[in-house]
Amino acid sequence: MKEITEAMRRKTIARDISWLSFNSRVLQEAADPTVPLRERIRFLGIFSNNMDEFFRVRVATLKRMSEYSGSKSRINMHLEASPDRILNEIQQRVLEQGDEFDAIWNGIRKEMEHEKIYLVAGTELDHTQQQFIQNYFEEEVRTNTIPLMVESIPTFPYLRDKSLYLGVVLSRSDGSMKRKYALIELPSRVLGRFVILPSPSLDEHHIILLEDIIRFNLRNIFAYFGYDSYDSWVFKVTRDAEIDLDNDVSTTLIQKIEKGLKNRRKGKPVRFVYDKEMDKGLLDYLIKRLNLSRKSGNLIPGGRIHNFRHFMDFPDVFPKQGHRKRSFIHPLLQKSPRVTDVVLEQDVMLHFPYHSFNPLIDMLREAAIDPNVTTIKITGYRLASNSKIINALINAVRNGKHVTVMLELRARFDEEANLEWKERLEDEGVKVLIGIPNMKVHAKICLIKKRINNFTIHYGFVSTGNLNEKTARVYGDHCLLTSDRGIMADVNRIFTYFENFREGTGPLKGCKFLIPCPTSLRRELVKMIARETKLAREKKPAAMTLKMNSLSDEDLIDKLYEAAKAGVKIQLIIRGIFCMFSENSKFLIPVKAISIIDEYLEHARVFIFHNGGNEKTYISSADWMVRNLDHRVEATCPILDEGIAQELKEILDIQLSDNVKARWLDNELMNKYKRDHPEQKVRSQIEIYNYLYHKAMSEEVVPKTQPESSAHMAAG
Repeated sequence: MKEITEAMRRKTIARDISWLSFNSRVLQEAADPTVPLRERIRFLGIFSNNMDEFFRVRVATLKRMSEYSGSKSRINMHLEASPDRILNEIQQRVLEQGDEFDAIWNGIRKEMEHEKIYLVAGTELDHTQQQFIQNYFEEEVRTNTIPLMVESIPTFPYLRDKSLYLGVVLSRSDGSMKRKYALIELPSRVLGRFVILPSPSLDEHHIILLEDIIRFNLRNIFAYFGYDSYDSWVFKVTRDAEIDLDNDVSTTLIQKIEKGLKNRRKGKPVRFVYDKEMDKGLLDYLIKRLNLSRKSGNLIPGGRIHNFRHFMDFPDVFPKQGHRKRSFIHPLLQKSPRVTDVVLEQDVMLHFPYHSFNPLIDMLREAAIDPNVTTIKITGYRLASNSKIINALINAVRNGKHVTVMLELRARFDEEANLEWKERLEDEGVKVLIGIPNMKVHAKICLIKKRINNFTIHYGFVSTGNLNEKTARVYGDHCLLTSDRGIMADVNRIFTYFENFREGTGPLKGCKFLIPCPTSLRRELVKMIARETKLAREKKPAAMTLKMNSLSDEDLIDKLYEAAKAGVKIQLIIRGIFCMFSENSKFLIPVKAISIIDEYLEHARVFIFHNGGNEKTYISSADWMVRNLDHRVEATCPILDEGIAQELKEILDIQLSDNVKARWLDNELMNKYKRDHPEQKVRSQIEIYNYLYHKAMSEEVVPKTQPESSAHMAAG
């Protein structure tokens, strides 16, 4: 393959081609007949949402790189060697995946009909259904619909990113009037995308899309003009979502972000997706008015339905297929009415979504009303829309605690929500820190200070995932609750760095247990890999097991190549981007590299080094990417409790044994399922639940389950 040949010269696979391979794994789940039908539809929605963000961010960035590659001006970005080649390859692969997507969706439609679930168009409605959608249109849709006669508007209207549009051609069958074009934005933000219709029998479910309701009523909408023929097709525009933060020292970071959000809404189009059956005249008109080019690679023909991300919320009209296993309380926390009392005695590792997220919230709630607690400090990156974390912090302020939140305003696509959280927190009296120039704060840490007998003790947590109770139901993460003096002293150092940071201040220093980015992690990883390499060359046991979301840093990949050639046993569990060539005849021990795509999003980062028999185990917020290692504040935490370290190792062993949802990460990006030992199927997410649940039972505590709503994998 052309891109592989080029990458071999670079020693790595192009990051964006690898990402498309990851999204193919998501599409595989939609195609898998063993996955429940509703979940398969959700995976189509996830695939579509992933692709939208890929174009908004990565394709937009590559286009910028292409523009800048011929410029002599210096810019603050890591340029790909051949952005134009990568863009061409992306275009080809996206079209191939689009064809595959359409085939999968057509198959799913047939299976839905077998279950008597029908997604119907306006031409397929009986009289009762026609009357229903006419009434629905008049009562709900009409006032939320603004038709635009675009040919009569001098300036072409701004088309919003993420919105779906109906392009309409108005004509007369006798040709007596000139054709006209109109646009209608679907009001799906207000009304949703799906409407359940009255069905002719109780065992059937008929569903119609919002655009088909509008299509059915086009004659009503445009009756004023005297046309008798109305044809329409859907399309959408994807825009560059990058926020440029200029160097104007007279503006604050908040002002820059607010300006960037406004500019994002008018970013350059990077993709125009349309119904391939669209009228040629309308298509040419839209391409011209949007200043697009057929040669640019921006044009993506597709099927009749777009914005499949809405299908993540497809109506639940499917037959029930068993009961979803619920998360349960960690056994150590069931023995005490207070989470804090347990954490002050011993470390506790929560494994989400198997363990409930509630104890973490409970610990903050306890701190909020504890008269001995004086201070709470915490980071925030992506918060739930109705955050119980925030509610606990506000309660703490009202109870007289000093609360500091390091809120990262630049969390992509959460910038607006975080600006709102900032305002609310400050209104309540919380001290809000808003980041460090040119560096995102991605660490997930918390520090609570408590005075007992004139002595201050510190406790809190270090996590691999966002402090978000909603995503904790669907993201696989680890969170260490601890009062270890060394770890918490380093957490305190990080918050002191945040609070005292000034431009020109030196890097974060002094950590003795935590390994922070950007100051230390890269250097320490190189040292630990080098140690394993040295041991292997001395013919001694050497191994490392690494789990993360993405592995793309070329310098660290080079170190892994050296280690594999020396004979280090390397096992990798990488969910998404994987730029390393895992197959090489010079590797003394074959590298085992897998990706697991299943119901939950594998989001945790865990690093285990054999270290001459004295294993070192870490959890981390950092992937092995340039952005994480060099341009973010991250926290990598050693696991000092031997029992917890062993538990993490056993969880990774279960994942390495997965032969149901694991795919090999090979050099050709083929995404072949790992099917070793077919006589004993291991689906790791189910086995991890069973492992942790049975472990809780062995503690002679019946795990209490939590009534958490069903939710599923979303990439990101």
